[in-house]
This record gives sequence, structure tokens and C-alpha cells, in this order.
Amino acid sequence: MPRKLLKRYTPDPHTVRNHRHLRWLAHFLADPNLFHMNRRSVSDAFAAGLFWASIPIPFQMIAAALTAVVMRVNLPIAVALVWLTNPLTMPPVFYFNYLVGTWILGKPADVGEFRMSLEWIGSQLHAIWLPLYFGSFVVGVVAGVLGYIGMRGFWRWHVVRQYHARRQHRHRRF
Repeated sequence: MPRKLLKRYTPDPHTVRNHRHLRWLAHFLADPNLFHMNRRSVSDAFAAGLFWASIPIPFQMIAAALTAVVMRVNLPIAVALVWLTNPLTMPPVFYFNYLVGTWILGKPADVGEFRMSLEWIGSQLHAIWLPLYFGSFVVGVVAGVLGYIGMRGFWRWHVVRQYHARRQHRHRRF
């Protein structure tokens, strides 16, 4: 099952609860659903993680973690998926989100000459914030839904494949 693969890369619940920086959250992290590896928990964690990965806010991991706790889904997977938008991938992802926002809102995508500096971003923020955040929300919802459907389908495919392999193995023995 995908469970074995996922468990290999996710931290142990006991380790997370007893981490020195997370001990004050032990009450919230005591919920066993936050570390379950079942189809519902993993699929919902994919939806939450991919949604927050698309939103340009600081501390995306905290937003994904809070969503995982509230929805009672797999916490490590939801938080890990936020790292799809890392310092290397953020510019193209958020530019794509901006383009989606301008397309949906019917605004021109021209903001002049782009310069990677805080001064440029500060001076252009009034022009880019609405298309950026609206596009990011739309892309986040679409990515979350596709991640949810994709993980549910992958999990089902994997279970059916294992079932057929066991059946075939049983028939060969007799």
C-alpha cells in the first residue's frame, strides 16, 4: 500500500509530540488522526497542503498545520506539501498565479519592467495584489481538488493492484 511508502518518509507521532519546540502543542497533536495513513486522511492532507502551497503568505506551513489539525488529516503530509513552493519555485508559481488572476479578472498583465527587489514589489503592490491573490486562490483550489482526486485514485489503483497480485500468487500455489 502507499501507506508503507509514506510512513517511511514521515516522522513518528511520538517524536513530533515530544519535540522541544512543539511540546506546548502536545494537546493538539495527541489526536491520532493527525498521523493516520489511510486514504481519507492522506487525500485530504494533499488537498490542504497543495492549497496552502499556492497562496503567497508568510508561514504557509503554519496555515497548513492549522488546517490539518482542524480537518483532522495527516499533519506531516499537509505541511510537507507546502514546500512545493520553495525559494526556487516561488517566482514562477506565483507569477503563474498572477497571470491566472489577470486572465480571470480581465486585467492587463503588464506591470512594467520587473526587478527582483523589495522596493519594486512595494511600489507595484497596489497593482498586483488583487490578481495575485485571486489567481492564487483559484490555483490553490484547483490544485487541492486535483491533488485530492489524484491521491484517491492512486491509492485505489495501488490497493487493486496489490489485491490482484495476492490473488495471482494464491492461484499459482495451487
